[in-house]
Amino acid sequence: MPMKEINQLDLFSGIGGFHLGFERAGYKVNSYFSEVDKHAVAVYKHQFKDSTYVGSVTDVRGADLPRIDLITFGSPCQDFSLAGKRAGMEGERSSLITEAIRLVHECRPRVFIWENVKGTFSSNDGADFWAIIQAFANIGGYRCEWQLLNTSWFLPQNRERIYLVGYSTAPNGDWEGVFPLGGSDGKDNVKRIKVVGDRGTGGQQGMIYGDDGIAPCLNAHSFADPMKIKETLKVKNATQKGYEEATIGDSINYSNPNSKTRNGRVGKGKANTLDTACCQAVVEPKIIGYTRDAKGKVTDHHLKDTAGTIHTGSGGGGNTDQFIQDYRIRRLTPIECERLQGFPDNHTSKGIYDGEVKEMSNTQRYKQCGNAVTVDVVQSIANKLHPLFEE
Repeated sequence: MPMKEINQLDLFSGIGGFHLGFERAGYKVNSYFSEVDKHAVAVYKHQFKDSTYVGSVTDVRGADLPRIDLITFGSPCQDFSLAGKRAGMEGERSSLITEAIRLVHECRPRVFIWENVKGTFSSNDGADFWAIIQAFANIGGYRCEWQLLNTSWFLPQNRERIYLVGYSTAPNGDWEGVFPLGGSDGKDNVKRIKVVGDRGTGGQQGMIYGDDGIAPCLNAHSFADPMKIKETLKVKNATQKGYEEATIGDSINYSNPNSKTRNGRVGKGKANTLDTACCQAVVEPKIIGYTRDAKGKVTDHHLKDTAGTIHTGSGGGGNTDQFIQDYRIRRLTPIECERLQGFPDNHTSKGIYDGEVKEMSNTQRYKQCGNAVTVDVVQSIANKLHPLFEE
C-alpha cells in the first residue's frame, strides 16, 4: 500500500507521540505542532525536522493553516487526574480543550483524536466528560467513539487513558470503526455516539528498612541495607496486610512515600503509570564478588551492578566468585521510560534551541516521557484509520 500523506495539526504536542505513531502506521506526516513547553518543542524540532511550529494553541487559527487532515490533542489533564485536585473543566489548564475544539470547528479535519486520563470520566460526577461530548456534537457532522485503553496491552506499563476518535464520514464498505482495541478486557468499555449536531446526549535508589522488614519510607537518595533485605521486598501500602511484596523485575512507585492511604505501589512485572517526575523504581539483583588468593583466602569483596567474566577456574588465585547477594532498588533510566512509552532510545536526549542542538537534562526527559502519549497505542489506532484517508 502506498504511503498516505496527511497534514497533521498536533496540539499540546509534547515530544511527538501522535506524529510517531502515525508514521509507524505507514503515513507520511506533515506536522504543524503547537506546544508551550520549550524543552518539548526543542525535542520535537530535533526529531521531526520538517515539522512547522505554530506556537501556543491560543494563537493558532485555522485560516492560517493549509488543509488539515488530522488534529490530535492530549490536552493538559491535571485538573481531571485522580491524583490532582479535580478542578475539571473549571481548571485553568484543562479548559484549554476548548481551544482544540475551536480548531476542529475551524479546520474541519477528516479525523480528530483526543487522549486524556481516566479521571475525565468521573470529573464532577461525569458532567465534564459529557460537556466535552456536547461540545463535539455542537461542531456538527462528526461521529465519535471512545475506549479506555491500557498501555499494558502493548508495553509493560500500567497506563489507562481515554482515546476518543471523531471522524466526519464513514468509508465505503464494511468498516466498523476503530474500537475495540487491545486486551480482552477492552471490549466492555467501548462507546460510540453519533454527534451530528444532536443535543441532549447524555541515579540509583534504595530503601531503608524497619525492624519489621517493611520500608517505612522510599527515598530517592538512600540505599538498601543488604543485611535487612528479605527474599521479597515489603512495600508499605493501605491494604489489610499493610504492605505489598515486590521481587526482581517488579516496579515500585515511591511518590508520596509516607502516605498511609496509597495502594498499587508495586507493579508485578511491569511499570506503574509513568509520571513527570519518574517516581518509579525497579527491583533488580545486586551481585557481590569475592576475590580469593591462590590458597582460596578471600582478599577482597565488592558489590557490582553486573556480573563480570566467569572464569573456568573461578575460586583460584586472583579470580572472583560471583553470586546474587540481595536485591537493590534503582530509579528507572530515561531510556527505560522512553521504551515504556514506545519511543526509540534517546528520543528525548537532545533538542534544538534557537537552531543549536543541545543535550537534554534527565529532569526534562522524565517529565516529557510522563506527559507523552504511548506511541504503540496511537499506532494501533492509526492502523484502523487508513480507510478514512483513502481518496
